[in-house]
Amino acid sequence: MTPGALGDLSGRKVIVTGGSGAFGSATLAVLRHLGADAVGLDRKPDDGVIACDITDEEQVNEAVTEAVDRLGGRLDRLVHYAGVGPAVDIGAAPTAGARDALEVNLLGTWQVTAAAMPALLRQRGRVIITASLLAGLPLPFAGAYMVSKRALTAYADTLRAEYGTHIGVTTVHPGYVDTPIHDSSRSQGVALDGLVPAERVRDTTMTVVRAAAAAKPRRDVASTTLGTTALWATRHAPGIVDRVASLQLAAVVHSGHLAGSEIARGLHERHGVRPATN
Repeated sequence: MTPGALGDLSGRKVIVTGGSGAFGSATLAVLRHLGADAVGLDRKPDDGVIACDITDEEQVNEAVTEAVDRLGGRLDRLVHYAGVGPAVDIGAAPTAGARDALEVNLLGTWQVTAAAMPALLRQRGRVIITASLLAGLPLPFAGAYMVSKRALTAYADTLRAEYGTHIGVTTVHPGYVDTPIHDSSRSQGVALDGLVPAERVRDTTMTVVRAAAAAKPRRDVASTTLGTTALWATRHAPGIVDRVASLQLAAVVHSGHLAGSEIARGLHERHGVRPATN
């Protein structure tokens, strides 16, 4: 890959949230390789990544101001990756993890974008929001993540409607990628490993970079060909998606994949399957 192969990013000023994570760190590296001047925001500071909890308004305002200053007072692109994915039972009361998902995935994105808006408007810049195919694909125990990502797509659409005359807004929809965001579901025995097609970190990273570089990027974009098909299905055939998901869920329950998981006990009972005992 050579600079220019993906479009012109030379000299572009970019902020990347979740800059120390799998997607963020990879994207920062590619952006810099392509000649962009990029700064990250993350709870975990690193070289070129400013410490920032995006759920804290004061920290966000200070960190965005510092980032824009480091970028010479300009901002051309704002890339959002920061997110969490707690495992929850959607039929139970919202947990602290569920509230955190909304605070980080939705309101954190909103808050950082608001802080960066004056700089983005000056440059007629672009916001790239990382949602998820799970915003439209119902999977068990990912409810808090799904709800927050569905809300995030609504936020992106509304931002586009109100500010699209002066800034660009692209929503990226990755599928399942093996990153630490799945640690919660793994620890509770309800991981998606092997249940859905896996994508690579590179797939999402390069999709975002292309959206940042393109003169006229697409409104919504998935990270793979299969993801593009899934995105189309969730938008145009949601009833079919629901039926397929229901059949797959029943098959997973009866396969024993979730056996031994306490959070899945009620699901087993509703499907008439005796849950495993420890």
